[in-house]
Amino acid sequence: MARRKPTNKYYFSVEGETEQWYLKWLQDLINNTEESVCKVSIDCPVKKNPLKHAKSLTVTRKIEVYHFFDYESNEPIHVQGFQDAMDNMKKAEQLGKQIKYKSGYSNFTFDLWIILHMIDCNASYAHRKQYITPINKAFGEKFENMDEYKHEDNFKRCLTKMNLSNVIDAIKRARNIMQRNQENGYTLHQYKGYGYY
Repeated sequence: MARRKPTNKYYFSVEGETEQWYLKWLQDLINNTEESVCKVSIDCPVKKNPLKHAKSLTVTRKIEVYHFFDYESNEPIHVQGFQDAMDNMKKAEQLGKQIKYKSGYSNFTFDLWIILHMIDCNASYAHRKQYITPINKAFGEKFENMDEYKHEDNFKRCLTKMNLSNVIDAIKRARNIMQRNQENGYTLHQYKGYGYY
């Protein structure tokens, strides 16, 4: 008789639906993999404000919550939005609810993370709209723009083209980008204990 696998619960708060669709896809992928040592339960509501999310959580033990958010550009409004997210992550930790907030930021957008599952993406883009070219290349698609790619049916079709080995590849490629940032002399900024390039 097959041994019942333990379930590990993971907590996220995400800025948009694509991040939520991805995390639910990842949960199903892990849970449907015979070789996995445990099942996973991923809690990932779309909540732009980590503080509001933390206030809504009922926790009985220490937990870590990862907040997925974007560094969308160097425009003041986006820089302010990025800092506001980190401010609220820090405030969420001070609620006395045993919550530790961790940063899961993308520079410029979460779509870079999706691309890294399939191909390297080392280009330096000036605008997040430019990610459509590597998305089409990575997934063999012909989306005309980011809105078309982010349509639920289209995004989920891209997810079906990936498996767990692609997730492992994405982690390696992301680490390589961080390594290159370091080698190229980019400053790892610190803000309230959160690091970002």
